[in-house]
Amino acid sequence: MDTEHTQEAGAAEELALPRSRTANERLHALIPGGAHTYAKGDDQYPEDLAPVISHGRGAHVWDVDGNRYVEYGSGLRSVSLGHAHPRVTEAVRREIDRGSNFVRPSIVEVEAAERFLATVPTAEMVKFAKNGSDATTAAVRLARAVTGRPRVAVCGDHPFFSVDDWFIGTTPMSAGIPAATTELTVAFPYGDLAATEELLSRYQDEIACLILEPAGHTEPPAGYLAALRELADRHGCVLIFDEMITGFRWSEAGAQGLYGVVPDLSTFGKALGNGFAVSALAGRRELMQRGGLRHSGERVFLLSTTHGAETHSLAAAMAVQRTYAEEGITDRLHALGERLAAGVRDVAAGMGVGDHVVVRGRASNLVFATLDENGQPSQGYRTLFLRRLLAGGVLAPSFVVSSALSEADIDHTIDAVAQACAVYRKALDAADPTPWLAGRPVKPVFRRLA
Repeated sequence: MDTEHTQEAGAAEELALPRSRTANERLHALIPGGAHTYAKGDDQYPEDLAPVISHGRGAHVWDVDGNRYVEYGSGLRSVSLGHAHPRVTEAVRREIDRGSNFVRPSIVEVEAAERFLATVPTAEMVKFAKNGSDATTAAVRLARAVTGRPRVAVCGDHPFFSVDDWFIGTTPMSAGIPAATTELTVAFPYGDLAATEELLSRYQDEIACLILEPAGHTEPPAGYLAALRELADRHGCVLIFDEMITGFRWSEAGAQGLYGVVPDLSTFGKALGNGFAVSALAGRRELMQRGGLRHSGERVFLLSTTHGAETHSLAAAMAVQRTYAEEGITDRLHALGERLAAGVRDVAAGMGVGDHVVVRGRASNLVFATLDENGQPSQGYRTLFLRRLLAGGVLAPSFVVSSALSEADIDHTIDAVAQACAVYRKALDAADPTPWLAGRPVKPVFRRLA
């Protein structure tokens, strides 16, 4: 095993993180949830095995205890080029030296807009922000304004759209959100045109928009997105693609560029900044200009953020787009993901757990399911699996790749998965993973009680 990686792959019980444990206690004392994103919480990791990161470079991160890991799902899918990518960091440094925020727009804002619209030619105007929720909520607000309708239809099969009330009210963590707000959000199933049309007919002339991720863990059914486009047109509602994940990972122009279906509005983030805070709302000029000054209609408060156009974040976004275009990053992500998926499936099958450790998703956006002896999703078996990966020097809440991964990193990961699958087989034979958990199981992000 690579001596630069943490611990020996077979000895999860030997992985000790004393400094991380202390740091986690400090985090919880000062920050609700112990992290600024619920998906980064220590409840998502085996008990006492939630590393606190010191630094990262490329496809690797180091925790405060000095352990090195191959990292997947970097920055919740935001760091697709790898940490501290030289082209991105150089572009950022150059702009920081020139000042980062001014009382009037910087020339960088128009340059970034031109670059983005050249990359995503299906859009005609763009406005930048700092996070995905601001962009999706602005899209919903704009859809309501232009249609005069109150209801929002979200894809019920997709896990997250915004931190704002119109979406969070539909989750198990709806405390503090008025029921009257939640009632205005309805759901439709992905891939089911008949059910979506029934919903639109049931709330005839009430639904302002359909918002969905254009693709998820499976490819869209043949003709689905085009038919959804026609359905939205026929019912007079706005079609919004949430491309936070699919943007860049599916193609440089997102899923809309790959599948050739043009939404009215779309939102981008995550990979756009390679870890720097930048998101985008893009779409048809006819709609977007309602948030501007050069029209005669009622004004829409679209997006207005003090830090939305910080020059260094926009410089990062431009560098990311250039790197994707010039270095064929999307193709590399797919190739790496295919190699990883094939290797994981092979070793899982070889250990007799191929029906229980299941890799899903597009090659550039892989996740894994951990199923129990009855084929049902299991947090206990997920805990076991994560413990063994961590012991093998692999930090993998998902198998979402970055382009910084090397073939040696993939091989190392497959070796760690093999070790994890050997223990998984023992737990399945015992029909109980508990003896291998060494603490409470990991928990779902969205739950009503802490």
